[in-house]
Amino acid sequence: RIWHAFGIKPHLEKTFKLSTDPLFVDKVHDIVGLYLNPPERALVLCVDEKSQIQALNRTQPGLPLSPGNSATRTHDYKRHGTTSLFAALDVATGEVIGRLKRQHRSTEFLAFLREIDVSVPADMPIHLIMDNYATHKTDKVRAWLAARP
Repeated sequence: RIWHAFGIKPHLEKTFKLSTDPLFVDKVHDIVGLYLNPPERALVLCVDEKSQIQALNRTQPGLPLSPGNSATRTHDYKRHGTTSLFAALDVATGEVIGRLKRQHRSTEFLAFLREIDVSVPADMPIHLIMDNYATHKTDKVRAWLAARP
């Protein structure tokens, strides 16, 4: 009761990891600057992916939400394998470019970047904000990005 009264939750813990990158602060300033003040006549995209999404389908349709009744769904489902979602959020407009791919490798990531490149006018600069996931750092991806500074 005492823990509850004072909001003490010893079973919860928060962790963090401080970057050892000597340019970390400069990189954070650049990224925050892109979010807060995107360059004019340029596209700023925040790119990320979610892998191993289970593709499930319920065996029967559920009933919709109605006054006094919650929505329903069956407990069983059919599995249709897994998929990976690649997404790019336009920082200025909130629009999302998303693609589902069967696998989650640098090959699929590179294909996603090419799809973005094709859909944007050739004279418009693109700024990508990405984490340092291994898929983003392969030689082929780095070469592709380096060819489009």
